Amino acid sequence: MKLDLLAFGVHPDDVELGCAGTLLVALAEGKKVGIVDLTQGELGTRGNAETRKEEAANAAKVLGVHVRENLKMADGFFQNDETHQRKIIEVIRKYQPEIILCNAPEDRHPDHGRSAKLISDAAFLSGLRKIITNYDGKIQEAWRPKYVFHYIQDRFIEPDFVVDISAFHETKIQSVLCYATQFFNPELNEPQTYISSPQFIDSIKARATILGKRIGVAYAEGFISKKTLGLKTLDAFIQNHT
Repeated sequence: MKLDLLAFGVHPDDVELGCAGTLLVALAEGKKVGIVDLTQGELGTRGNAETRKEEAANAAKVLGVHVRENLKMADGFFQNDETHQRKIIEVIRKYQPEIILCNAPEDRHPDHGRSAKLISDAAFLSGLRKIITNYDGKIQEAWRPKYVFHYIQDRFIEPDFVVDISAFHETKIQSVLCYATQFFNPELNEPQTYISSPQFIDSIKARATILGKRIGVAYAEGFISKKTLGLKTLDAFIQNHT
């Protein structure tokens, strides 16, 4: 299946926290959307690989994405090397996305920044035809997405652009709360963590509100782009004026 938009997350729940609203916007426009989790989040203090797998499947149903898969890289220990780059290249060539969304280039969790560089490097290499990869017994065609955008996570990074997710914010939060082992859940007998307090979910909502205010809407998500974004006409600004 060729996808329009492919979102990578190093841990199950990264995509939901960082860009689920934007995925929902794309889906509402009739786009083909998928999610790829690099690891099973097996080093997380709460839950385990099996519960995270179930939670990710539930979140995918809430979002309505076309595909979701897990590459089962080693949580905490994957590297930006040839072995891991080739795994990402195979996925990119498999789905041929026009746009890739991935983790923040620098963040509280070291996996986030490392995976951001891994994805962006692999996205470039995926366009080199002399790098040979195979899928389902066939040699894959080279493919390079038009853009790689990084979603903002725990640390605030000034966005290069924001996406209005006002109509989909509540569904985004529903997808986040599918991860019952990870976030606030008074019925769960697990150690408390940085993300398990009700205040953490409040902070996700607050950031969406702050970013939305910048463009005159209720809620928005922010993204970073290393590639300069261009417009063919200034009419795009007028059409998006609020």
